[in-house]
Amino acid sequence: MRLPRPHTLRARLTAGLVVLLAVSCAAVGVAAVVELNGFLTGRLDQQLRETGVRFPASLEHGGARPSDHDGDEDGDGDTRRQTVGTFGARVVGDTVTNAAVVGSTPGAGARTVPLGAADERTLAAVPPDGKGHTVHLAALDDYRLMAVRGRDGDVLVTGLPTEPVEATVHRLELVAAIVFGAALAVAGFAGALWVRWSLRPLSRVAATATRVSRLPLSSGEVELWPRAPEADPRSEVGRVADAFNTMLGHVEDALTKRHASEERLRSFAADASHELRTPVASIRGHAELALLHPGPVPQKVVRALERIEAEASRMGEMVDDLLLLARLDAGRPLERLPVDLTRLVLDAVTDAQAAGPGHRWTLELSEEPVTVPGDAHRLHQVLANLLANARLHTPAGSTITLSLERVDGTAVLTVHDDGPGVAPDVRPRVFERFSHGDRRRAEGVESGTGTGLGLSIVAAVAEAHGGSVDLDSRPGSTTFTVRIPADDV
Repeated sequence: MRLPRPHTLRARLTAGLVVLLAVSCAAVGVAAVVELNGFLTGRLDQQLRETGVRFPASLEHGGARPSDHDGDEDGDGDTRRQTVGTFGARVVGDTVTNAAVVGSTPGAGARTVPLGAADERTLAAVPPDGKGHTVHLAALDDYRLMAVRGRDGDVLVTGLPTEPVEATVHRLELVAAIVFGAALAVAGFAGALWVRWSLRPLSRVAATATRVSRLPLSSGEVELWPRAPEADPRSEVGRVADAFNTMLGHVEDALTKRHASEERLRSFAADASHELRTPVASIRGHAELALLHPGPVPQKVVRALERIEAEASRMGEMVDDLLLLARLDAGRPLERLPVDLTRLVLDAVTDAQAAGPGHRWTLELSEEPVTVPGDAHRLHQVLANLLANARLHTPAGSTITLSLERVDGTAVLTVHDDGPGVAPDVRPRVFERFSHGDRRRAEGVESGTGTGLGLSIVAAVAEAHGGSVDLDSRPGSTTFTVRIPADDV
């Protein structure tokens, strides 16, 4: 099972502090336990050397039971000076001839220890070097043994139990665990408070960055008013805050310049569109007047006048579209009147059928009328542009389906066609201004030209109504989806 990893800098610093302290406590505890165990074992060895082999030597004479010699003045079987639990054994070759242990109460004498074969092999394996060796005797417990050679070619083994040493070491381990555990808990809590207090300037920088990230920076006038609070410039956090504030200043200057440039461009587009409407209308009027001349006019001149009138009409539509986009960009409000979107859909499909009789047009409407607050003229323009786009970019015989429904308080309008689809390189910029797809990508597609502003007007009008427009396209299926908040029922 993987342990959860801390994600915040504060959590990582606190966890690192606690881990380092835990490692330090563990090292101190292990060193203390090892040192105490070694010290107590050394004291045990010293006690064995001071005790000598008086007790096991008493077992050499006659093999009598140790208790039979208790209290002898000559030292044979003497247990009065032996520590409770002292073990003695006499080993001849690989055989233990005698083994006894001092009773558990003073004056109780010694008692014979029944050793098994494994214990006899253990005792026979103790080297007679006068040094302490820790062994485990099944008949007793863990013992510290010291062996020396006797006068009769035997080996005399003396031992003391290691239980007092082990009890002392275990008690130290318990005390160290409790003390170090409490120290870790207190240090972790205090460390968390200290790290939190130390990182307060960095937290304020992060909070400022979060507020800046939520500001709408894509368009319009932007003022990056939040600034990180000043901190000690000699610290790392202070340098970060200073660099962050400097960066915000540069970003604000760049956004201000961008906004000024956009405003100049919008003003130019609006002024140019407004000024061009009169000469374009004048050109169109003169062309129409020339075509009404009663006298004979050469065919080439008639054709030229017809082209002038058509191009003037197209230019007039482009000027109107540019003026509309400039007004929408400037944030001018549209009408907010109840609009029967179902009626607009019926009218738009009727107009589209007249313009594209070679296509199959289908309608999918909800049973109840769908009403939205908005500008009826602009919403009709959205429908007309979407249907014209589908007609111009699909070959004759294609099926174009217009559906309208109300979903969770939103009017959802979709225009679907089974044409060749939008090219992958065009999809990301399909709603940009003057974006033209390749209309010759499928045989039979109408070769007429457009201004390249139709879909950008659709997107702008939908956004002005608080809605959105999306595209889902692949070969054989293209769907434009417009969502606009509907009136409450």
